[in-house]
Amino acid sequence: MKKFKYFKIIRNILIVVILLYATYFALKTAPYYKNSDTAGMTNLIINNNNVTTALKKNIIIKDGVIFLSEQDIANFFDIDIYYNSTEKRVVTTSNTKVASLLLNNAKITINNTPVTLKAGAFQNNDSSATIYLPFSELKDVYGVDINYNTDSDIITVDSLSREQIKANISKTVSVKSYAKTLSRTIEKLTTSDTVVFISSTNGWSKIRANDGNIGYVPDKYLTNKTTVRENAVETPQIQGKINMVWDYYYSTAPDRTGVKIDGVNVVAPSLFALDKSNLGALVDKVGESGQKYIEWAKSNNYKIWGLISNESINGGSMLDVTSEILNSYSLRTKLINNIINSAVQYNLDGINIDFEPMYAQDKNMFSQFIIELYPRLKEKNIVLSVDVTAPDGGDIWSLCFDRLVIGRNCDYVAFMAYDQYGNSSTKPGTTAGYNWIMTAINKFLKTDGSEEVPAEKLILGLPFYTRVWTVDSSGKIITGGNVVVNMKDINNVVPKSATITWLDDVKQNYAEWKSGSYTKKMWIEDEQSMSAKLSIITDNNLAGAAFWDMNREPSSIWAVINGELGK
Repeated sequence: MKKFKYFKIIRNILIVVILLYATYFALKTAPYYKNSDTAGMTNLIINNNNVTTALKKNIIIKDGVIFLSEQDIANFFDIDIYYNSTEKRVVTTSNTKVASLLLNNAKITINNTPVTLKAGAFQNNDSSATIYLPFSELKDVYGVDINYNTDSDIITVDSLSREQIKANISKTVSVKSYAKTLSRTIEKLTTSDTVVFISSTNGWSKIRANDGNIGYVPDKYLTNKTTVRENAVETPQIQGKINMVWDYYYSTAPDRTGVKIDGVNVVAPSLFALDKSNLGALVDKVGESGQKYIEWAKSNNYKIWGLISNESINGGSMLDVTSEILNSYSLRTKLINNIINSAVQYNLDGINIDFEPMYAQDKNMFSQFIIELYPRLKEKNIVLSVDVTAPDGGDIWSLCFDRLVIGRNCDYVAFMAYDQYGNSSTKPGTTAGYNWIMTAINKFLKTDGSEEVPAEKLILGLPFYTRVWTVDSSGKIITGGNVVVNMKDINNVVPKSATITWLDDVKQNYAEWKSGSYTKKMWIEDEQSMSAKLSIITDNNLAGAAFWDMNREPSSIWAVINGELGK
């Protein structure tokens, strides 16, 4: 009897242990058997990532056309998508395409070419009034391949610029939801199936089946891996650091015959300006002298980035003219078409946009102009650089630039690191102090994103000039006491009697001397100051340097520039 009771106790203990183990095993493996969170929904797979749960609005499929909301297009494909409620116009861009869609209109333009779609964009009539775009009709705009499997209710989107590897299935195999044998089976594949290979880890391959389902199969069941598409690689126009010099002229291009500057790889002559009498047109300042200039630049293997300014050729302010162009889609498009045509006509390597000043309230529309211009130039392999000022200062000189948006919609941002103290200054000071430049660079590169520009896109623009200030006994600048002095002329202006002191904060030699009852002051630009400022480029991995402007510099400065940029 006692022996029976003993075995009964042992049996009960074993049962409890088995039940506990079974419970533990069930709890441990249950997560790998649960259904997907997106079961029963139209799934969206973008570059082998299921983004369905991240969608902000429902996908609409109507008459074979897949519609995505403006918010989801912005989230996944075009962060800068733009809607003008007055015109009821959507403008969306990609690497080399600009598409303009009017609501409820299947006729659109892509890079200014009319195209007719199966369906146009529309606005939902519900409370959200969501804008929907015919996404599957815009695959050429976004550079993607789109497929919809009605059986699995899965939409797959693949960027044509990204690598894709395909493989064959060597035997009938279950596709698992996790890289574990004990996990939910999604579907079965056979030897007739081809899959997209995504990645491999711990003996399991992550794959995408033809119906769009993503799961795992053992590595050993994949054969004949083939790369069907390589990652697109863009080769920069300039190898190494950019060494650019602006070459300003008012109407007739300078004769540079016989001039050769070692190290310079880009020249930016002021070839064009906005035409105030014909909005959206360009004042073409090329002419015969400009043609010779272009021939000279090409003979020296310089890349030519034609500068376009909003400077008035005929005098007067261009603020209102610039504003009217920027705020009109038709005028922006007209201007962009003229820029493209001129760049192609003169075989330019790049365009340099130098709009200053502009109204602060036009900041977003200037960005929109750059957003719409960039893909059009990129389609032609023409570089776009945009000149901006320091991220502090007044409305029309600084607050008119959204440096974050500009930075992601051009090849290069040229920071014009001058004038720290300029024409409107009420006290004397340096044109471009090292500490002031560094403060601005940190704002460009290292803020929370409000001013961020990638270092590899940022060109540091430095002056080939300084100023001589004349102050009275109270330290006030006298009338006419702010005079620009070209770098090459500094030694002729500063007398031998001047007291010269090195200022480590601005990293410049400071000169001061008496002139009658007045005092002259100059923050000198020389080899020492230039070397210090150019070190910022190396220290911060910037794209390179630009200089304003050609023929103001002593020839000796180029050895310093080349030495620093070559590090």
